[in-house]
Amino acid sequence: MIQLDNLTKVFETPKEAVVAADHISMNVPDGEICILLGPSGCGKTTTLKMINRIIQPTSGKVFINDEDTSGMNTQDLRRNIGYVIQQIGLFPNMTIEENITIVPKLLGWDKNRYKKRAREMMDMIAMDAEAFLKRYPSELSGGQQQRIGVARALAADPPVMLMDEPFGAIDPINRAVIQDEFLKMQQELKKTIMFVSHDIDEAIKMGDRVAVFREGKLVQYSTPDDLLAAPKNAFIESFLGEDRALKRLNLVKVSEVVSADIGSVRPDDTLETALSRIDDFGYQNSILMVNDRHQPAGVITRAVARTTKGYCRDHFQSAPPVVRLDDDLRKVASLMFANDTTWLPCVDDEGRVSGQITQRAMTHHLGSRFRSRPDNSASIRPDSNAAKE
Repeated sequence: MIQLDNLTKVFETPKEAVVAADHISMNVPDGEICILLGPSGCGKTTTLKMINRIIQPTSGKVFINDEDTSGMNTQDLRRNIGYVIQQIGLFPNMTIEENITIVPKLLGWDKNRYKKRAREMMDMIAMDAEAFLKRYPSELSGGQQQRIGVARALAADPPVMLMDEPFGAIDPINRAVIQDEFLKMQQELKKTIMFVSHDIDEAIKMGDRVAVFREGKLVQYSTPDDLLAAPKNAFIESFLGEDRALKRLNLVKVSEVVSADIGSVRPDDTLETALSRIDDFGYQNSILMVNDRHQPAGVITRAVARTTKGYCRDHFQSAPPVVRLDDDLRKVASLMFANDTTWLPCVDDEGRVSGQITQRAMTHHLGSRFRSRPDNSASIRPDSNAAKE
């Protein structure tokens, strides 16, 4: 959907020529979010702004859906690209409804259509149309204004969106909420988005692909998992931080690591039976007790099973926390640390045990990915400077 072909920007100053973006070549597939990441002054925002010609390129081309945008009227180009900035940029003298519908009006939509669209957008960003459409930006919180900024960018249903640190000015709690809501919208809308960020965690969470810039050059363009598992050079490693293996916990779902091979006992089983089944799973010191619906009901420890006689129903401890298939490993690790355990049961939507996830399996999964060290430059066009670097 978006193709940058040797896109370059040189700022001329009285003393020297400053290369802000140096022959950037990359492709962003339809329906994906590409995060532009890097330290301040690396060229990521300059690259973003050349796409809608807020900054005019010195050389190179931008293609959107295979169309060379250099021949397009600038106003037409911008009206077909949603744009969201950190400062939000709502017009203070316009109501929320007027802000959201400004581009549809410019595109000639009739009144009923753009008013209906405003309400649709309010539903999409989880804000009550009746309560907010007639208000002015000054009557909204910063987080609410940012949501309206996103709604305005989406109102005309553009195929492409550009976002320049859109959530950077919001407090961490609201930022996480808005990020989650935006990702839910993206699952439905499938827009093609280029998104500038300086936050590595945000890039990993939000991006289908991440482009890392340094001194105007594109250094690496990869999926988040490839970026973390196989950084291209020492700069990327340093930029990602020494905890990059832990950052990968956000990217891996329980479904990728879960094992269906989990032992269990019933309340009417003897402790002798429990001990035998614990021994069958030698790396665990306890076993799950399940009820008649195969839901977690408690835990029998090895120490109790070995030293006590009787039935499981009389000697169990509280059931451990459970995880679901679509949870990420960061949640799993947090629960394991908090509950001093090396395994957790996984349950389905009805709460029935469907498997288990162990610390050993998590470690093996993450470690095997690092050991494989795949070629991570496949997404960079072979004629780009980044590929040659």
